Amino acid sequence: MAVNQPVVCAVDAGGTKTLAIVLDANGVELARATTGPGNYVVHEVDRVIANVIGAIEQAVTAAGAEFPIATVWAGMAGIDRAGGFELMEAQLANLASTVRVTNDVQLPLGALASGAGIVLIAGTGSIAFGIDRHGESARAGGWGFLIGDEGSGYDLGRQGIRAAARAADGRGVQTALLPELMTHWNLQEPIRIIDEVYRERDRAALAECARLVFDAADAWDPVAMRLVQNGAAELSLAAGAVEKALDFSDSGVPLVLAGSLLVEREGYRRMVLERIEHQFDINVVHIVEEPAMVAARFLAGGRAG
Repeated sequence: MAVNQPVVCAVDAGGTKTLAIVLDANGVELARATTGPGNYVVHEVDRVIANVIGAIEQAVTAAGAEFPIATVWAGMAGIDRAGGFELMEAQLANLASTVRVTNDVQLPLGALASGAGIVLIAGTGSIAFGIDRHGESARAGGWGFLIGDEGSGYDLGRQGIRAAARAADGRGVQTALLPELMTHWNLQEPIRIIDEVYRERDRAALAECARLVFDAADAWDPVAMRLVQNGAAELSLAAGAVEKALDFSDSGVPLVLAGSLLVEREGYRRMVLERIEHQFDINVVHIVEEPAMVAARFLAGGRAG
């Protein structure tokens, strides 16, 4: 059945998947669709464009709506590079009357009534972004898996694998991460770790190894505990750098946390918050499970366009 009222669509295009959610004018979810990765820097541009457009088209079609819809907000990892915004806006122009393209870190800002605050994301990658009461913005982190993303799933997974390799050689402290990793990949000898890492070359697969690090840390493995603590410290540093660059006066900073590590790992989230509180006062903390839903509700409320 066709939908007659205006609908909006928000898209969260990240390193692992692209999620599109369609809401009606009352903020009721009509449909959603998921396609492949949407990181504008890490993946081929043509593939990213196809995944974003595909997710929108599938969700809107499932909702029974017709193009062009009222508004599309596409939040995309790595999009803030030369020409990125212009290219994606042109690609999406025929899908909606109003098109908005931002970095995916800005989607959770829809949770803030004032629009001012700091977003800290730690999933496959990591980044901090903020907007103050003057409309000035700043970011920290988000440098990508080769040179940054500290405290993210990929970072913790990679460091856990590195610690296991060092333990296997006798170059590092013995750690439960080595037998856990071998069990995880069903390996008979440590040298086969090389095959898994370099054959896969899949960030998501390596980011999944962060679970082994958290499990080992929960079991009081000293090496894993240090990795988790260092990751929490790095994330808090990113949030602190953004706060220092902006003006939040003395009222405390609204903080939005998103990404699987901060949403699902309560202990890790608590570590991060404790370290942030040593740097600046937090006004309120919003935990956002689905940034695309928050952004879509923001659009449906008429506060973005």
